Amino acid sequence: MAESAASVAIRKSVTVGVPVETAFAVFTEQIGSWWPLATKSVGQEDSIGLVIEPQVGGRVYEQVRSGEEHDWGEILTWEPPHRVVFTWHPGRGPETRQEVEVRYAVSEDGTRVDLEQRGWERLVATAEEIPDHYESGWDEVLSRYAQAAETS
Repeated sequence: MAESAASVAIRKSVTVGVPVETAFAVFTEQIGSWWPLATKSVGQEDSIGLVIEPQVGGRVYEQVRSGEEHDWGEILTWEPPHRVVFTWHPGRGPETRQEVEVRYAVSEDGTRVDLEQRGWERLVATAEEIPDHYESGWDEVLSRYAQAAETS
């Protein structure tokens, strides 16, 4: 029997050589400057920004050249500088949302950033149906984030 999508989470971690406050700010306030919008967005080459509104109920949304905005999610938990949780459905309806939780903790080398994407049962039925590009996509995203944090 196939494993249920509800039991699966993608987990990624990265350590950045900056204080927790900086790590949180780079992820939440500067996301539009480092996110790979040309390849990981709704508008692709027409995308000009990505915004996280800093409060519970705030939007996560993409801006495109035409002036349109594409909702990617909504802030569920806002605990600066240690944790943010948001729904995740870029390019899809909110009924397909997952949750993304990002935690920030002091480490010997700066800040450890742990990301978890869960709630796959709203998008697919079994773990085998989870698209592989999510796993590699978060690797690329967190690599770009780490570079931005290290140069902030």
